[in-house]
Amino acid sequence: RDYYASRGLGDVYKRQSVYGAIFVGCPGKRLLVIIFRNVLSSSKLEAYTYRYFLVLLHFFIKASRKDACYMDVKKCNVLAAEIRLETLKVIHSRGFGHVGGSMDLADLMAVLYGEVMKFDPKNPRWEDRDWLVLSKGHAGPVAYATFGLMGFYPMEEAYTLNQPHTKFPSHTDRKLTPGVDLTTGSLGQGASTAAGAALGNKIDGRTNHVFCVIGDGEADEGQVWESFQFAYAHKLDNLIYFIDKNGYQLDGPTDDILAHGDLAKKAESFGLYTQEIDGHDVQAIYDAIQNAYAKKGVPSCIVLDTCKGKGATFAEPKHDHSSQPNEEQWAEAIAASEKALEAVKNA
Repeated sequence: RDYYASRGLGDVYKRQSVYGAIFVGCPGKRLLVIIFRNVLSSSKLEAYTYRYFLVLLHFFIKASRKDACYMDVKKCNVLAAEIRLETLKVIHSRGFGHVGGSMDLADLMAVLYGEVMKFDPKNPRWEDRDWLVLSKGHAGPVAYATFGLMGFYPMEEAYTLNQPHTKFPSHTDRKLTPGVDLTTGSLGQGASTAAGAALGNKIDGRTNHVFCVIGDGEADEGQVWESFQFAYAHKLDNLIYFIDKNGYQLDGPTDDILAHGDLAKKAESFGLYTQEIDGHDVQAIYDAIQNAYAKKGVPSCIVLDTCKGKGATFAEPKHDHSSQPNEEQWAEAIAASEKALEAVKNA
């Protein structure tokens, strides 16, 4: 503006200081800010050169968005609402299924695939991708909804859930569904295979991460805790476990079946860097993942306090493990989910 205040550079400094505030404290960004401060402070540069560096800085911000220390909360909330709606549609195509434990993961999936993970829908086996292991494999529908929205396949293909010759079984299968990294279903085993994948990637010198989702009912399995011990012993700081603590499992409340006590303290006692957060707060999920990234030499565990069946009108009040609603109930739930999506978009 006005040749940058007759080369006083006041406006330039204002604009670059705002960008600098974005990057302060973000790994790998401080040096870039220092470079731009030095370049912009030179009074010998012409105005077009200042413009060039500002444009370049703006481009860098947009290009490196997933590495920056901020996120688009509204975009994530919209994506979570879209995932919930599509999850309902996927399960509705079969008429029954694991609604409760799928719907409560929508916010986590929105953060992982909308803000955090490296992946290529056109090349699902890209070797440097981040991995997702849904150890609670019965939550496959939320993964299928997410992958469809991310472009791994046309969304409508997933409306063949658990039907003959489908690519979308009730539990995730890497040989059938693009985007599924490891087959799961037998509870507890995904926790171990995720640790194996993380160790293999580390041995190969890759810098990617493995994210593993475990149910709180699934944590009844001793194999879960063995995998924690293995991950700690091998210093798998490229592995982040999520425990979906919704308080319910197949036969009822987890406290009635096999009380865990404090899950976060238990995970921490195995040497994992552990955080417990609101599993429906996308900002909290994102921040916890960034904290885990910064913790070197140990695996991480993030305990998600969730509501089983979140957003499904027939499942959330009862926290059902699986549901077989009638068509009227399905219509009501899908309509409510569509309304919730519009509300988030207009917020």
